[in-house]
Amino acid sequence: MGYETPTPIQEQAIPRVLAGRDVVGCAQTGTGKTAAFVIPILQRMGGETVCDGRVAHPTALVVTPTRELAQQIEEVATTLATYTGRRVVAVYGGVPFEPQARRVRKGVDLLVATPGRLLDMLRQDVVLLDRVDTLVLDEADRMLDMGFWPDVQRIIAALPERRQNLFFSATMSRAVLNVIDDTLHRPVFIELGGSATPVDTVEQVAYPVNPEQKVDLLVAYFRAHEPERTLVFTRTRRRAERLARALQAAGVSCEAIHGDRSQGQREEALEAFKSGRTAVLVATDVVARGIDVEGISHVINFDVPTNPEDYVHRIGRTARAGAEGTAVTFVTAEDVVDLVAIERLIGTTLPRRDLPGFPYAERRIPESHQVLPRRGKLVWNGGALRAWTKTGVRRRRPLRRGG
Repeated sequence: MGYETPTPIQEQAIPRVLAGRDVVGCAQTGTGKTAAFVIPILQRMGGETVCDGRVAHPTALVVTPTRELAQQIEEVATTLATYTGRRVVAVYGGVPFEPQARRVRKGVDLLVATPGRLLDMLRQDVVLLDRVDTLVLDEADRMLDMGFWPDVQRIIAALPERRQNLFFSATMSRAVLNVIDDTLHRPVFIELGGSATPVDTVEQVAYPVNPEQKVDLLVAYFRAHEPERTLVFTRTRRRAERLARALQAAGVSCEAIHGDRSQGQREEALEAFKSGRTAVLVATDVVARGIDVEGISHVINFDVPTNPEDYVHRIGRTARAGAEGTAVTFVTAEDVVDLVAIERLIGTTLPRRDLPGFPYAERRIPESHQVLPRRGKLVWNGGALRAWTKTGVRRRRPLRRGG
């Protein structure tokens, strides 16, 4: 795996997991958190793999929200388990059930699973969780966002009450903290760099642009900067597909990965991106949570995320393991309030930039809107919430006076 010295999350988490403590780890992607729980889990495993050819009895369970993340964890854990004799298996949707069931029935020590596929395995008596002594909830914040928590609760109900719980999340919302209170027993909290603080080596900038010029600006940006490996985020599957086609038509080496593509298509696109055959990968937030690719030089928010915490997740894909990276956000007048929310979360204002030589259309601020002297400040004016940007303001629904 190339490990020489532990990362900060590994240095703090591994001894506590080995000591049997419940642990809450709050760290960004690229910090080595997968190894932070896999290494001590493998070290603590005792006895032989339980396998009768009919029902599997894993002793460790990792629950994760997406198939891509499950595959990534399986890859890391399998490598780490090479000389231990322990079996690691991942199960997830989007592929046929029976081949995965056959692998599980052969015996598994560390089971990695998405919630839906694991419940299917439980209903069909492929696996029993009666011997699980360690539960890992990875990307727990995303599981909440995606509405998986009722499924996770059903899985927890099938586990022994006496067990170790390891909880990893990139952000710590109130909903996440409530889950921790309900699930974990006197946990140790490990928080590195703040749950909403991007790493210092990410250069973050915003490019104001009219909506109809976003594709042209993106193509011009690629031609001007020639980034080595770029991840582009859109809000919807349809937009991801249309943007990828537009970039391909403009001569950009590009693939798309989103929920409407088959598992085979997604794996093929991701492999092309990892190998360097494709320079640009257009993705949606849900699918991208499982992407683990080294050397991403740029993250471009073609669409500003409506959830500020998604911004932190997105740009965490670059500047990993001490490397430098660039995060670019395209901002239209309709995105201003969302951008202000992001800036409040991360505690800084993104510098606004123009791309030299790009033929911008006139970016107008409607005369009826008040332009504020400072970026990012929200004001009460005429019964509407307004926020200033270089390109304009966004009108929200009227607020109730007195509340």
